[in-house]
Amino acid sequence: MIAKTLRKITLCFALAGVATVAALPVLSFAQEAPAAGETAAGADGDAAKKSGPKTEETTLLDKYKMGGWVMHFLLLASFLTVWFGIDGFLKTTKKRAIPPAQVAQIRELFKQGDYVGAYNYAKLNPSPLSDVVRAGISFLPDGKNMTEEAMFNEINRLQGALMGRVSYLSVVGGCSPMIGLVGTVLGMMSAFGTLGESGVGDPSKLSAAIGHVLVATASGLFVAIPAFILYYVLRNRISVILHHVQTEAAALFRKMQYEAFEGYQLGDEEIYAALPNWVAPQETAAIESEQPSA
Repeated sequence: MIAKTLRKITLCFALAGVATVAALPVLSFAQEAPAAGETAAGADGDAAKKSGPKTEETTLLDKYKMGGWVMHFLLLASFLTVWFGIDGFLKTTKKRAIPPAQVAQIRELFKQGDYVGAYNYAKLNPSPLSDVVRAGISFLPDGKNMTEEAMFNEINRLQGALMGRVSYLSVVGGCSPMIGLVGTVLGMMSAFGTLGESGVGDPSKLSAAIGHVLVATASGLFVAIPAFILYYVLRNRISVILHHVQTEAAALFRKMQYEAFEGYQLGDEEIYAALPNWVAPQETAAIESEQPSA
């Protein structure tokens, strides 16, 4: 278990680093000054360069600083996107939801009629399929309708648990553009405040300031788009995998002889329902009166 957790954390950080390196260059750009031509420098005919092409590159760290303090939240949102995306893909694989070894073992126990053994095996080997099977076995004495309802409720519980984590991707996708917009608005307010104090002496300074503050908006969009894509992809994967679980569980309980389980208790779930306290004494008296006297 510990080794599996460490592998999962390592994979998450590796993919987070790859995603960060792949996304940040999109935000970086190069500002290239116009190149001046070569001019004649002397009367003797020797040519010299008056000015050459100059390229001023903006580093990733510079772009990060241009976005302002909101970039810290967007960086956190990007890591959350990678984390919940990896977690969702790992939990919605068919091999994890319907382990082949568990399917073979539960089928064999069902063929042998060992439903108590199947219940204990499903309890000791948790998975979406074993959870649904365990819920169905525990309600076999209550009839077909209760058994099917118990399995349906368990599938709904699994869907809620899986979607509860995946839904955070939708939250990240919705909040990231808003966070970027906040950084842009605050940056624009500062740029126009500076312009009001110094006047329009150099329009290029204003355009450069506007370009800088738009980095926050662009960063928010670059975080939101993958988050929304992952959300819809994982939502569809959850629906498909739970459909496979339901199909496999239905195949196990097909042609089940429910009447043979009446009066028995399968599983270790505690039963709380009992006769009303005003009925129990009457039932006891009736049983005693039917017994023959010595």
